[in-house]
Amino acid sequence: VQLQASGGGLVQAGGSLTLSCVVSGDIGSINGMGWYRQFPGRQLEMVARIINEGTTDYAESVRGRFTISEDKPNNAVYLQLNNLRSEDTAVYFCSARRRSSNVFSSWGQGTLVTVSS
Repeated sequence: VQLQASGGGLVQAGGSLTLSCVVSGDIGSINGMGWYRQFPGRQLEMVARIINEGTTDYAESVRGRFTISEDKPNNAVYLQLNNLRSEDTAVYFCSARRRSSNVFSSWGQGTLVTVSS
């Protein structure tokens, strides 16, 4: 499975961005998609995920501001980021959950989101 993320950039606080992730390869081996982020010097943290045919889950810090959605015909997953804050500045990664293990173990390259205050 290969994941290609895009959509990061520089935005002012209060602004919006949409991140996209296109998945290719053995799509049938996946049963969930997610977005994670990493702050400098810190571990990855889950931002949002969609699993089990549509169940969504969000980090408390982004609930109500970010929305994850999927476009199954185009093998894509999106993360809409609204009302961005400076503390959302991070590298964002998309990930796929493998059906065989129920673990998010396939990763795309990161895309940098920078929010200026």
